[in-house]
Amino acid sequence: MFWFIALFDEETEAKVKEIWRELKEQGLSYYIDEVKDGRPHITLASYEHLDREEYIREIDTFYDRVEKMEIMFNMVSSFLNYGTIFIAPTVTKDLLAIHSAHHQHFEDFNGSVNSLYFPGQWIPHCTVANQLEPDDLANVFQYCFTEVQPFRGKIEAVALIEVKEEDEEGMNAPVIYTKHLT
Repeated sequence: MFWFIALFDEETEAKVKEIWRELKEQGLSYYIDEVKDGRPHITLASYEHLDREEYIREIDTFYDRVEKMEIMFNMVSSFLNYGTIFIAPTVTKDLLAIHSAHHQHFEDFNGSVNSLYFPGQWIPHCTVANQLEPDDLANVFQYCFTEVQPFRGKIEAVALIEVKEEDEEGMNAPVIYTKHLT
């Protein structure tokens, strides 16, 4: 499986990784260890199968003139029945526009019509904890609610990652290709 993601500036990435570390130190979540090569991100699209070379050529073409984007993280939330806690940016016109334009440009690559990342179904988010039991979910939410303050950041790049099978040590999600925004 492949994910197409938005990557943050160094300061924002460090801020999210600090949240991951604090949750681990508190014994609340081990998400920082669950995804090898994992980087904080917002997923824009997912694909079960992909012609990687063609997709990368299209990334270069489409994102050649896309500008970096300011974002504001000001929400902590959870998906129902997933055991996931995430922080979410304010949904702006610019964020929705780039997401929609991406899916329109890359529509030939779309596979599953049930993707949670399609326009009209997408909830932009950055995961801070995953696969939590109900009690742990409540504890992580409480921690984030009281300890994480709203913060600004930037989307500075987009990347294609390949999500590999989980094993007893977690999931591997290496970056295959990165395109820096202008």
